[in-house]
This record gives sequence, C-alpha cells and structure tokens, in this order.
Amino acid sequence: MIAVGLAVSLISMALLGHEILLMRLLSIAQWHHFAGMIISLALLGLGAAGTFNTLFQKWLIPRFHRVFCLNAILFGLALPTTVGAARLVPLNPLEILWDPRQWLYLFQTYLILILPFFFGGNCLSLALARFKENIHRVYFFDLLGAGLGALGIVLLLFVLPPWECPPILSMAGFAAAGLVLLNERGRRFRMAGIFTILCGAVFPLIWPQGGAFPNVSPYKGLSAALLSPGARIVAERTSPLGWLAVVESPVIPFRHAPGMSLHCTAEPPAQLGIFVDGDSMSPITRFDGNPTSLAFLDCLTSALPFHLLKNPRVLVLGAGGGMDVLTARLNGARTVDAVELDANVISLVGDTFGEYSGRLYGDEKVRLHAADARSFLSRTDTTFDLIQVSLLDSFTASATGGHALSESYLYTVEALTDAYRRLAPGGCLAVTRWLKVPPRDSLKLFATAVQALERSSVASPQGQMALIRSWSTTTLLVKKGELSGKDLERIRGFCAERAFDIDFRPGLEPGETNRFNVLDEPYLSEGAQALIGERRKEFMERYKFAIEPATDDRPYFLHFFKWRTLPEILSARGRGGLPLMEWGYPVLVMTLIQAVALSLALILVPLFFLERERSAGMNGGRIAVYFSALGFAFLFMEMAFIQKLILFLGHPIYAASVVIAGFLVFAGLGSRCVAVLSRAMTPNGPNGNVVTILVAAAVVVILSVLYVIFIPGLFGRLASAGDPVRIVVSLVLIALLAFPMGMPFPLGLKMLGESQPACIPWAWAINGCTSVLATVLASLLAIHLGFNAVVIFAAALYGVAAMSARGLPHRNPAANVRE
Repeated sequence: MIAVGLAVSLISMALLGHEILLMRLLSIAQWHHFAGMIISLALLGLGAAGTFNTLFQKWLIPRFHRVFCLNAILFGLALPTTVGAARLVPLNPLEILWDPRQWLYLFQTYLILILPFFFGGNCLSLALARFKENIHRVYFFDLLGAGLGALGIVLLLFVLPPWECPPILSMAGFAAAGLVLLNERGRRFRMAGIFTILCGAVFPLIWPQGGAFPNVSPYKGLSAALLSPGARIVAERTSPLGWLAVVESPVIPFRHAPGMSLHCTAEPPAQLGIFVDGDSMSPITRFDGNPTSLAFLDCLTSALPFHLLKNPRVLVLGAGGGMDVLTARLNGARTVDAVELDANVISLVGDTFGEYSGRLYGDEKVRLHAADARSFLSRTDTTFDLIQVSLLDSFTASATGGHALSESYLYTVEALTDAYRRLAPGGCLAVTRWLKVPPRDSLKLFATAVQALERSSVASPQGQMALIRSWSTTTLLVKKGELSGKDLERIRGFCAERAFDIDFRPGLEPGETNRFNVLDEPYLSEGAQALIGERRKEFMERYKFAIEPATDDRPYFLHFFKWRTLPEILSARGRGGLPLMEWGYPVLVMTLIQAVALSLALILVPLFFLERERSAGMNGGRIAVYFSALGFAFLFMEMAFIQKLILFLGHPIYAASVVIAGFLVFAGLGSRCVAVLSRAMTPNGPNGNVVTILVAAAVVVILSVLYVIFIPGLFGRLASAGDPVRIVVSLVLIALLAFPMGMPFPLGLKMLGESQPACIPWAWAINGCTSVLATVLASLLAIHLGFNAVVIFAAALYGVAAMSARGLPHRNPAANVRE
C-alpha cells in the first residue's frame, strides 16, 4: 500500500504542476482568460478517466498493476509531447468570431491537452477502486502529492522557464510506474521497476526538443515589436510571476510616451522595451544624465501633479522600467519610493541595463521595494506628498479585455482609501489609465475614487478631484484637501499649454471641456458629473458598460461587460465594433457552457451503464448530489481563500502556494484520520461514517461564517506583522478549515465501496467534472456577488452534501475500517 500510495502522490504532484505550467505557457502564448478556458476543458480529462474506469473496471481492476504502470508511463510521455503538439496547432482565439477554422483548432487543442489528465486520472481512479478498503489512505496520498506539487512547481519556475519544465515533471510518471512494479513479487518485476525509474531519470536529458517555446499571439505587443527591422530580444528572465523579454529595436527605436501632447517639441530618447508574458510593455529610457533629454516627460498627463507640488516625497506603485521614477527625479522630488513586484524587473533596470538607464535605481534619493503595491500601501507608516500609479497594463490587453478576469487589488475602493490615508495634508494621488471610447476605465476609476473619499469621511469629494485627458490617456488627480484657486489655475494652464482636455474639476464650465481632443460626445465630463451627483446609481445602471466601483470582495476593476450591450457590439463588427468587446467575461461563460455539456455527458453515460448492468436499487441521484456538492464546495472555498490571503500575505505567488498547498495537505491529513474519528464518534453504532460527515460539514459551515465575519479585522490587526507570523497565521486558519473539509469525500467513497464498489470510479468522475465547473462558476459568482458570497455558497454546499449523505448506500462502516 505504501508503494502505491507514493506512486499516487507522484502522479498527483505532477498533475498539479502540469496544470500550473499550462496556465503559464498559455498565458504567454495567448491571454489569461483564454488560457483558463483551454485548461478548464483539458482538466475534464480527470472526469473522463473516471468515466472510462467505470465502464471498463471489470477488466481493468484485476490487472491493476499493469494498467497503472502503463498509464503512469503514458502520463510521463504525454506531459512534454502534448505541450509540443499543442504549439503546432494554429489556434488564435481572438479570430474565433470571424474564422470558423478556429473552432476546429480549439477542439484539436482540447483533445491534445486532455491526454495527460486522462492518463493521470486513470491512475488515481484505479487506485481508489482497487484499494476501496483503504480509500482514506489513497486520498491522503493524492492530496499530499498535490500539495507538494503546488509548492514544488513554484520553486521549479524560479530555476527554469516554464517551457523547459514538462520533461522534468515526466520523471514523476516513470517513478510512479517503477514503484508499483517494485511492489510486485518476482525478480522480473523488480528489474523492470528499476529500469523504468532509470528511464525517468534520464528522460529530461534525452528529450529531443529540450522545451517547446510557446507561439506568442501576433496580436500581443512583443510580436508586433519584433516585426521592426533589426528588432531582437537582448535579455530574458523567468519566474513564477512571468516571462520578461527585453527588446532592442535599433532601426526604429522605441519612443514610448503614452498620450504625449501633440504640442510637445521634445523627442523621447531611445528606449528598450520590457515585455511581460509577451505584452504589457514597460520602457527603459536611455538617460545620459542630461535632464533636457527627459523634457518629453513633462508633456504627459501623468506630469500634472508635479505642477501642483514642490519637491514632493513620491511613491511610485508599479515602477517597471522606471519612467515614473525619471519623471519624479526630473521634477525635483525630495525622495522617491519605487515599488515593483517582480525583482527581475528591478535587476534588469538597475543592473543589466544600469548604464543604459543612467543608474536610475542607484540614485541615493530612490528607495526600491520588491513588493506587491497594495500590500506596501497597507503596511507602510510613511506619508507621501504624491502617490503615482501609471498604466500598469498594455493598451492591447486593456482594449481586448485581456485582464477582465484578473483580480486587481490596486484599483479597489479599499486600495484608494489606503492611498488617501498615506497622503500628507495637501498631497495628491494620481492614477493614469488608457483612454477608451466610450469610456470605461476612467469612469470606473472616478466612481471608485468618489466612494473611497466618501468612506474617508470627505463631505464633498468633487472639491478634491480633477480628471484630464490627452488623445490616448486620462489622469485622475485626488488631493487630500480642497483644490485651491491656485491649484485650479495651474491645472488650466498645464492643460492649455499641452492641448489636454479637462473633463472634471471643481466649477468646470460646459465650454471648457472637449476642446482639443474632441470626442463625438463629452462622454467623460458628463459621466463624471453624473457619478458625483445624486443619480449616480441610476447612471451606472443605464451605462452601456459595467462601471460600478471595484472592491476587495469584488476586485475585478477591468470587468466592464454587460450582456445587453453584446447585440449592439456584434451588429457593429463589420464596422470595427469588435474592439468594444471585453473578451474575458464572454469567454468565461463560453467555458462554462462547454464544460457543463461535456460534464453531463461524462456523468450521465456511466449512470445508464451502471443502472443497466449493476445497480438494482442504486440511488444514483443521491450519489450525484453528494459528490457534485463536494466538488463544487472544495474548489469554491479554496479559490475564495486564495484571494483573501493575497492581500494578507502581500504576494500573489506566496498566497497561492500557501493556500493551495495548505488546503490540500491539511485536507489530506483529515482524510487520513477519518477512520479513527469515525470509530470514536459512534464506537458501537452502525452509522459512524454518516455521523462523521455531518460533524465535519457542521464544522466547515460554522468556521466559514466565522471567517467571513472576523477575518478582515484579524488581517487588519496583523497587516504590519512579519512574513513568518502572517504565514503561520494563514496556515493555522487553513488547517482548521481544511482538516474537516478532507473527510466527506473519502468517507463517501468508503460507503460506496462497502455496498456499491462499481460506483467508485463514477463518483470520482462526478467530483472531477464538478471541480472543473467550480473554477469557472466561482469566478462568475465573485464578479457578480463577491468572494464572501462564494464562501457562503461553499458552506451551503457542504450542508447539502451532509444531508444527502444519509441517502448514500452503506453497511456498518465502523466495523470494517482498518487503521
């Protein structure tokens, strides 16, 4: 059992690692939301494996060792081969509405990427069916391996780029097969096991491709940049945060100055471009020490606050290539605190291209912080005269809705409230966004700022806000205090000299707006006036795009999609209307529809087979409800707590690793202990498993409600604590919840194993399919209702599972549980 258990752990470890790798690779090749759609459907391979084993278990289970080994080896081989094969498919999801071939390419991609999950799922499903008397142990090894995989893949991505990792993961498949062979009696099997393990050890060395680099979408910024004559990648860095590529274009140099005034006579110097996952370009500007070479920076809308403040103490959130830091230095900033999440970006700007950038980050006035921007805001005690946030995503990704489903905690009501608190009296918060027509980002940001000021007990937010616009960018200015007459005069002068439009300021006259960069209608000024007025809610409901303020509970700042606008956009696609489409949300719904259709097929087909061949009196409905509820509930809870801990731990990678690993490992420990708990709760009764399920579900429900109520206050009090303290607190909170969460699934399987063992693979298929659906549905619920609602739904589903457990077929479970 130990050898099989370790083999199960290795398969689970590689499966989770491969899932994360695919997300990274597809995010580089496409965008995050398309990557999520493709992977969600590929993960249905786990459900397909359960269905396959349900239909053919009479033949498979007696040949367990041989079938397990074959699938483990095929799993190991499929990890790198499917990645390489998928890159040969000319899939471009952005063309799916006008090129029917893309649907075929999408289907081909599904079929290719589903294979590793199918082979790995076969191993896990077979192990559960074969060792039904030790299901709690098998499930423990499954979750333990998955938890280690969550940590291991993050560590591996610090060492290797994602496209070189699949052959490394293949070693786990070969090792799993070898362990099972070593467990067989006979010298022949032992020799075969040793040989298989050795093959796995050398596999990464002999794999001919050496890694399949993803084909980056032609619509991404990197692809467009490399079309310039002589353009080339001069440096690369990879980490779990992303793939960084620095591009030099000597013939047609980068001169990135977004929204630069058309009256500006200063030419930007040559630049290098840092691209993150093939997009979101941040420039490294050549600086030779001569301030006049940076005069163009004063021609951007983001320079406005420096005309209101003298020698400010500046905080730059999202420093990137350093353009905002240069702007601060050019305008005589007393100090500059530059916050950048990715340490590789800091290294590229400060070290690799330090001479090119004029030792930008080596200046004694500049203090660097490798940290999450929102986390830094929450924890710092320093006050600043200016907090600057400028264009943290690319125009292409912003325009296509490339980040519509990405959680952003820097543009929420709570984030702007934190920023406002960190301002010194008279200080300014300046946020620059891309201009879209009709406006989306700018109006949503404005509404979010108004609510943040109201939460900060500002009686008249309109007296502290100004919104200006160039031909491609907008800058929102929020002052800690009333904008004075002198401030307003400086804003007017700044905009008039540079032909920028003022869309909002205190006392704005109708004739002052929409003068230079003329829109068909004064959308921004009219929208801003409506958002500051009493009919704000009515305006947001009537507006064609979703511009309600983002919050920490619903952190989807870049989600603007409304269903009622879709027919209008589609009708205008022949007239260039598709750029108005925010792709993220429709793709998510499309994923859910596809996943539901495939899941129903995978679940219903074996149900008919079981009823016809094996299941006189089988309560298929109860079984389906029980395992479906558990599949939804576990993933709902896990995804919600990843988001809640991102802010507390201060780093998305740390949060995801701690939560996923913590949930899986502690749930595995809960699974391992169910036998003891079941006997302890009803030592002489026949329903120990049912009672244990009811108690575990009750604990989960109670803790979930308590966490929703009390965790925000607890995290607020511990926000300034050190990393070790916050990680320990997070793991304790996770352990208390995950331990009982790990009990209902193996107990349900054990009850089936005692009365309807043929249903075990089917239950695995149900749980696997609903887990995939849960990842999609949780995002939809969070967008509309918030993550607190996702937690409450999860708790309710545990209640549903507990109630349906009474109807599961079972015998006297306590008497037969082995330790």
